[in-house]
Amino acid sequence: MNISPPQPGFQEHQRADAAALFWQAFGGKLGRLLGPEKKALAFLAPILDPTHCLSVSNTNGQLLGIAGFKTADGALVGGGTADLRKVYGIAGLLWRAPLLSMLEREVEPGLLLMDGIAVRPDARGLGIGATLLDAVLEEAKHRKLNAVRLDVIDTNPRARALYERRGFVAKDTQDVFPFRWLFGFSTATRMERLV
Repeated sequence: MNISPPQPGFQEHQRADAAALFWQAFGGKLGRLLGPEKKALAFLAPILDPTHCLSVSNTNGQLLGIAGFKTADGALVGGGTADLRKVYGIAGLLWRAPLLSMLEREVEPGLLLMDGIAVRPDARGLGIGATLLDAVLEEAKHRKLNAVRLDVIDTNPRARALYERRGFVAKDTQDVFPFRWLFGFSTATRMERLV
C-alpha cells in the first residue's frame, strides 16, 4: 500500500471518513453516550475541525488515519450544546452534555493535548499510528510547546504500548467509578513526553 506522509488536516471530501475513523476508534468509549452509530456519525462529521489534526492517506486519497489534538484555539472534536441538540433533541442533550463534560480535558500551558489517533482497521500494522504520533510531536515543536500529553484507557493496551515505545511516561491514573458501565473503561492514564 502506498502511503503519503502526514499532512495537516483532512480534505473536505474526507470528512465522513474522518468521522467514521474516529467512531471506529472511540465508539467503545463513547457508544453509550453518542450511539447509535448513525446518530454518532451525524453528530461527529460536521463538528470535526481539520485545523486540529494530522492525517495520512494512501496515494489514491483514501484516508487511512488521523491524529487529533487540542489547543487553546480549538480541538479536533469540538461541538457544543447546539450540535448535540440538533442530533439528539432536547431530552438527549440534557443527559448527554453533563456526562460528556466529564471526559473533557483542559489545555495546559506549554502542552499539546492529543485528541486521539485513529487508523483504519485494514491499515493497522503498517506503522501509520507511529507515523502520526511522531507527526504530533513535530507539531508540538513547531508550535514551540514543551510536551505532548495524552490519556490512554485501560482497555487499549496496544495504544499504551505504542506511546511507551515513543517515550511517553505515565504521570497519573484516574478511576471513572461509578461511571465504568457508561464509558466502557475503568481507568485513564495520563501520559506525557517532552519534545
